[in-house]
Amino acid sequence: MTRKSWVFFMTLFFFFYAVCCSKADRHGGNTEEAMVSPRSTEVDSPGTPPGRGRFSKQNLQRPGQGLGRQAAGRGFGRGWQVGSSIELSAEEKQAVGIETVVAAYKPIASQLQAMGKVLAHPLRKAIVSYAFPARIAEIHVLPGDWVKEGQELVTLQSEEVGKAKSEYYKAIADHELVEQNFEREKRLFDGGVGAQKNMLATEAQLKVAEASLNAAEKKLHVLGFTEVQVKTISETHQVNPVISLFSPIRGKVVQNNAVLGGMIDQSSEILTIMDPSLLCVDAEIYERDIAKIKNGQNVNVSVPAYPDEKFQGKICYIGDVLKEETRTIIVRTEVENKSYKLKPGMFASITIFLNHQTRALVLPQGAILDDKDNKIVFVKRGNQFFPVLIETGTKQNGDVEITAGLEEGDEVVTVGNYQLKSKLYDEILKKAGVH
Repeated sequence: MTRKSWVFFMTLFFFFYAVCCSKADRHGGNTEEAMVSPRSTEVDSPGTPPGRGRFSKQNLQRPGQGLGRQAAGRGFGRGWQVGSSIELSAEEKQAVGIETVVAAYKPIASQLQAMGKVLAHPLRKAIVSYAFPARIAEIHVLPGDWVKEGQELVTLQSEEVGKAKSEYYKAIADHELVEQNFEREKRLFDGGVGAQKNMLATEAQLKVAEASLNAAEKKLHVLGFTEVQVKTISETHQVNPVISLFSPIRGKVVQNNAVLGGMIDQSSEILTIMDPSLLCVDAEIYERDIAKIKNGQNVNVSVPAYPDEKFQGKICYIGDVLKEETRTIIVRTEVENKSYKLKPGMFASITIFLNHQTRALVLPQGAILDDKDNKIVFVKRGNQFFPVLIETGTKQNGDVEITAGLEEGDEVVTVGNYQLKSKLYDEILKKAGVH
């Protein structure tokens, strides 16, 4: 073999070797995948019991006629599958005392749920303040006290009050003097011994004095004095720079910021008076539900502090402006609060009873059990009891609307369902080897 032939042969050998290695690298990692790919459609998803794979046709079928009407993907409870069943012996049936009811359609009032917040009624709340600088001289009420309309709350000392009283007394004196001069000039003129210009001059002075007196009196009203108090001031002629503030409404002192000897100004909120017997709940209703809401509709209000208690109210106001960021509108409910359990600031959930009824599939409340984040019932078919996932809607008079999971005519356990649930999970634990 010549040298050129040997070099050509070796070059060809290394070329074919490199090509074979490259193919092995590209396909070697997929060899196992290629071997199992024909069965990939039946591989179970993580955490799914055997035979319930995502792509298995069996996963779309519900064991038991009428027992799998819940939405796909909700076929399992905490360890049990759709189609699981429980059988009871004759002794167990007698001990448990199973009772059932047939799911049926009934008229039920349409309802709308919303979240809101308890607020003081705008016409039953008042903030007591003073428009001028003053010092608190006396405090007549304490937080929690009930007060009547017009009851004395605090007494203030104010320089403005002293000035206003002095100006009022001066205006009274000036008016009296000018009035006497006018009467004298008028008598002289009527007797033919007085000049007309003197009478006209005193008449003009009288009008000015009357205007000054009216202005001084109005200043006292601005400071907070009533007509009765102004009359008393005009009779006593005492320049005492004090004024009392009175309750504008009947209610309860819910906040008292008054401190004896403390200074206040026009921005100070001295007291807050509120009548808690009537409150409001402001809730936000979505745009799509606005047409269902009317003034006067009955409302049930519940709060976390009293979860088993319902407070009755009526819608009194529907907002006129839609919040663009949330697409909601404010709906206000007036709520009677005779027990004073509701407090402004509480979060509340409201149920609005719409002015029409619909037919709905209903069950008694006692037939429905909580199962982790789901709700279940037990359906009796023959001698077997099947757990079924359901979805619920409106509640009314002990009945609950069933929106998904059951059909009319299904026989549902109402008494003994807790024991059935216990037996269901007891069997699951036995199969898992826990017992």
